[in-house]
Amino acid sequence: MTTRTKSLAEEFIARDAANISPSYTRSYPFVMAKGQGSEVWDVDGRRYIDFATGIAVTNTGHSHPHVVEAIKKQAEAFLHMSGTDFYYAPQIELAERLNKLVPISGPTKVFFGNSGAEAVEAALKLARWYTKRPRFIAFYSAFHGRTFGALSLTASKAIQRNGFAPLVPGVSHAFYPNPYRNPFPGEDPGQAALDYIEKHLFKTTTPPDEVAAIIVEPIQGEGGYIVPPDNFLPGLRELADKYGILLIFDEVQTGFGRTGKMFAAEHWGVEPDIITLAKGIASGMPLGATVARAEIMSWPPGAHASTFGGNPVSCAAALATLDLLEGGFVEMAAHSGAYLKSRLREMAERYPVMGDVRGKGLMVGVELVKDPEGKEPWPELRNLIVDKAFEHGLLMLGCGTNSLRFIPALNIPEELLDEGVSLYEAALADALQAIGR
Repeated sequence: MTTRTKSLAEEFIARDAANISPSYTRSYPFVMAKGQGSEVWDVDGRRYIDFATGIAVTNTGHSHPHVVEAIKKQAEAFLHMSGTDFYYAPQIELAERLNKLVPISGPTKVFFGNSGAEAVEAALKLARWYTKRPRFIAFYSAFHGRTFGALSLTASKAIQRNGFAPLVPGVSHAFYPNPYRNPFPGEDPGQAALDYIEKHLFKTTTPPDEVAAIIVEPIQGEGGYIVPPDNFLPGLRELADKYGILLIFDEVQTGFGRTGKMFAAEHWGVEPDIITLAKGIASGMPLGATVARAEIMSWPPGAHASTFGGNPVSCAAALATLDLLEGGFVEMAAHSGAYLKSRLREMAERYPVMGDVRGKGLMVGVELVKDPEGKEPWPELRNLIVDKAFEHGLLMLGCGTNSLRFIPALNIPEELLDEGVSLYEAALADALQAIGR
């Protein structure tokens, strides 16, 4: 009797289990060895199409030569000098470009951190400092990060909060308008969500003159790739202005071309007062940014800082990333996203369990349901599809309770996009057969 030799992936996973926090949420045993563009290979040499992009991070694909060259050049010059105490060109140049790009009119200023959660934390501190108000409004199903301030805003999954109370006080949650699952049956979902804030929260638990800011994802990410109705964000802007409340857009996942525009806010022409950025900002290098109107970001030296925020190598990668995005990648995302949605919607006619196909650009979600009429969520099917996709050679991620996210690189070639969609359909068919449908 022969004993099966462990694969390299199995060996690494065993070592991981012995040495790394179990809090991470790996759903299938992919151990990456290398990546190029929209293709990746594991340590055993197996090839995959990447529809996950490191959770919507590698917007320019894996190891784009222009980004890699910028990283090498900066690494050879110097790796670190801490922008909180010293000056260096990459950080200044990146701030200049971000200030020109963000959808905020008038002068703006940038604070650099290392991640989306840090960008959100900076936004919270800045809003409290500027307004001298203690409260915030966030939304159910939102995800803003796992540090204490960001977690206090997050209302995506109970496991993310379980065991960590008490959280930061003063946060109230409102309903995010979901056209597919309207939390206000019979009413316009966008207007009803706005009315809930003004006519319920403001009159019961959350005095508006104590609210520093409303923070919202222009398109909800972790919550299920929910695209709000067109009246919601403009209405939220009007509501914030009415009560002197700052409006913060969390564009950590929606920014940098992901939705077919540089920032998702541009789809609705709505300007925030503060915007938080990360993920696709530097093609995989750790970097986050909080950008605010200059009159808001007027806090004094020492009020907030970060040793590694705005690291010169990360800034160089971000500058190279912006070159690519402005050089055509954003338009590619818009074109490829329309094509992807058309293919998925055609597929949904043959597979009614795909209850809803939604999104903008290459931020596309598919919601799985047991009954298209009753819209009963089917998380078990979603989870099985993710596993089956891996077996077929496709990397995917779920979101929300029962949705899948399709987030390939913005520059994915059409033949690889087609191959990935075909692999998804094979995984869906396998999953339905395994369940007995």
